[in-house]
Amino acid sequence: MNKWGIDSTWTLFLDRDGVINERIMSGYVTTIEEFVFLPEVPQSIAKLSHLFGNVFIVTNQQGIAKGLMSESNLLELHAYMHNEVAKNGGHITKSYYAPGASSPKNELRKPKPGMALLAQRQFQGVDFNKSVMVGDTDSDILFGQNLGMKTVRVQTVETIKVPADITVNSLVEFTNLLIK
Repeated sequence: MNKWGIDSTWTLFLDRDGVINERIMSGYVTTIEEFVFLPEVPQSIAKLSHLFGNVFIVTNQQGIAKGLMSESNLLELHAYMHNEVAKNGGHITKSYYAPGASSPKNELRKPKPGMALLAQRQFQGVDFNKSVMVGDTDSDILFGQNLGMKTVRVQTVETIKVPADITVNSLVEFTNLLIK
């Protein structure tokens, strides 16, 4: 991990469901009550936010397009997530989400680059060659690879077709690898 040379000039992109919080397989996290952080994740994000210059959440949320939740509901969830990380001494620079349904034309939805390109336009210094994408699905890994990022896969029950640069059991394990 240290061979990547990660410092405050680097950017971290994190998927949400399955990396930060428990993923509801074949469903959607629609309320704060359903948003359950994976063990020690707020503390890990706090540590990572002191290592990376920016920490962005990039998450596909087609539950909005399906009418299962509103953008207002999602923004409440993200405010809760940001606050919990802040309580642990860290920060999330911004959360980006793709509210539309899965479609080849949807440029925001991973693996398309839309959310990362928004981050790059809105925040100076975002260099994809000095970025890491952490996710648990092939679309997360492809998102990072397509932009030239280093990729880290968090183990999942899904079939893996796209290899990442490294695979870990959790965001905590990734954090520990970086901080050692």
